[in-house]
Amino acid sequence: MAYLDYVFLLGRILYGGFFVLGGLNHFQHLGMMSGFVGSKGVPAAKAGVVLSGVLIVVGGLSVMLGYHVWIGLACIVAFLLPVTFLMQNYWVETEMMPRINQRVNFQKNVALLGAALMMLMIPKPWPLSLVLLF
Repeated sequence: MAYLDYVFLLGRILYGGFFVLGGLNHFQHLGMMSGFVGSKGVPAAKAGVVLSGVLIVVGGLSVMLGYHVWIGLACIVAFLLPVTFLMQNYWVETEMMPRINQRVNFQKNVALLGAALMMLMIPKPWPLSLVLLF
């Protein structure tokens, strides 16, 4: 096994772990996050926070484990597309600091979306994947 397989695994852990931790945060701070989502005009904010938390936990674990990667990446994309444009809509902010913060988050989400789309093109099964253990 090449050392680059381990580098790729580390990248998967970092990328997927970002989403797993974010999803767990959705559940740990459900009330606060639901309030923020509701303030953005999203209907059924609490259900949206729960659903988005499930999407990114499933997506992140899938990437980390290399198991059903296409489904996991679809979950991540399904989370990032609406969140990026509904929640990080910096162009509607009138004050400088909220505008800057939302723009940074918007740009981060666009980069994460691009990475998810690129991962779809990596041949499967991925090295050091759970699927290879069975």
